[in-house]
Amino acid sequence: MGHHGEHPRASGEVGAATVRGNSPGRARLAVFALLGSVLVPLVAAGLRSVLWALVGLAGLALAAVGVWWTLAHTGVLRALGVAVSLLAPVAVLVLYATSGILWAACLSLALWALAVLTARSALAPGHVASEQAVAEAPRHPWVLMNPRSGGGKVGRFGLVEKARAAGCQVVLLDGVGGHQDVSELARQAVTEGADLLAVAGGDGTQALVAEVAAGHGLPFVVIPAGTRNHFALDLGLDRDDPAKALEALTHGVELRIDLGYAADRVFVNNASFGTYASVVTESAYRDAKARTTLRTLPGLLTGKDAPRLWMRADRTPIDGLQALLVSNNPYGRAVDAARPGRRERLDSGLLGVVCVRVGNTAQAARIVGGPRSGGIVRLSAGEVVVEGDTDTLPVGIDGEHVVLPSPVVCRSAPGALRVRVPRRRPHAPRVSGGAADWPRVARLALGRHCRADDSSTEDR
Repeated sequence: MGHHGEHPRASGEVGAATVRGNSPGRARLAVFALLGSVLVPLVAAGLRSVLWALVGLAGLALAAVGVWWTLAHTGVLRALGVAVSLLAPVAVLVLYATSGILWAACLSLALWALAVLTARSALAPGHVASEQAVAEAPRHPWVLMNPRSGGGKVGRFGLVEKARAAGCQVVLLDGVGGHQDVSELARQAVTEGADLLAVAGGDGTQALVAEVAAGHGLPFVVIPAGTRNHFALDLGLDRDDPAKALEALTHGVELRIDLGYAADRVFVNNASFGTYASVVTESAYRDAKARTTLRTLPGLLTGKDAPRLWMRADRTPIDGLQALLVSNNPYGRAVDAARPGRRERLDSGLLGVVCVRVGNTAQAARIVGGPRSGGIVRLSAGEVVVEGDTDTLPVGIDGEHVVLPSPVVCRSAPGALRVRVPRRRPHAPRVSGGAADWPRVARLALGRHCRADDSSTEDR
């Protein structure tokens, strides 16, 4: 299990990185861009622009309804859903074009996006992760490699030979099945004197070995040789050339990051409950993901045996959920142009929570209203308790299917894992100012002092 409390730091701090201050110039640009996004359609169409905005929202609502029918139904209604989800936005664009306001709508959206991005960057981040210099290279590094991961990246990039040339003991996972075997291999390596553990494979395997490393206070190296490697992405590693991760052995820095737990199972990315977790239990899912998902979703969303979920995030209870994602640190929004769907931090000590609560067509249409619609709820919490109407819950943990007894308690183990990464990496995390806080941005634009706020806020 993960450590709690104080953790020893590697000697030689390099980067408690400097926290930049607020930027009044960016704040003014954000305010001007926001005003421009409102004024452009008003100048182009006058008060009719309000009507055109309502038409656009109606098109989005119809598209949302079409997506819901596609996912939740079969037969004629599914075919109609596909047609509506495609034709509704096209119809809106055609109406805008024939009315001569398409350019104004596009420019307004561009200005709005610029306003949000500059507003976020105008506010100083409350925290920037520090990097610690590595005092010395490991003497007995141990690397577990899965030759089948990522379509054979281990062989394609010559990782075995390169790791051995760097002084690593390499163990191939070929022929080994089951989570217990992976953990046992790592524990055996520690018993035999390994002073660093590494994995070249997918996120599920990364999580299992990371837990062993955290439990023994050993550094851990991620070699992104899996299919997606979301963990490596949020660490800033080069997923196009997994061999570059080996530079962490000799030219690396050390980060302290959190681990997440769902009951006694560790996760480095997330644990999913509800529809997705049920879909991945299907034997055909791995070979035919889209087809299996479309076949099973109607029963999971609207069938009489549809799973029912409710959860409590710290003191906030939410029920009637179709899907729930609990992540090791909060994810950014999928529409965030700066870091879409990524985590800016891996050391906040908090779990991210994204809930989906859409049970019928009307609720699907209301999603376009944003967080206030209640269809999608986002928040952060130190502990999340998930329950269902059965004694056990299917859970997708870093893409791997498990079944856990209900209720499932999810928690964060802050700073439990020592991760070594190359000193220079292409996508090193850059913490922004968080969500656009327009009152603070406006005060900053007017020259008033704004204090950086490091508090975690619930995002509904």
